[in-house]
Amino acid sequence: MNKEDFKNKAKKSIDDIYAKINELEAKQDKVKGDVKAEYEEQLNNLKTKKEELQAKHEALFNASDEKWDEVKSAFSSAADSFKEGFSKIASLL
Repeated sequence: MNKEDFKNKAKKSIDDIYAKINELEAKQDKVKGDVKAEYEEQLNNLKTKKEELQAKHEALFNASDEKWDEVKSAFSSAADSFKEGFSKIASLL
């Protein structure tokens, strides 16, 4: 995959993440009981991961050819971390 394709894929990932966060925030009021505190904690963790991923996304557009593989790998790792966090919170619903 070339740089432009990866950047486009990364942008789509960011857009999907924002949509998922909005969905989870909308469902927050429906979570009750013992699970509510954990849900809120996991949601806050996801928001932090989202901001980290956004920073990695911005780095993709500023990366030199020498740093491209490093920045690409950092973005992919951050995206995987978000997916893990999303799976955790989804299991609470």
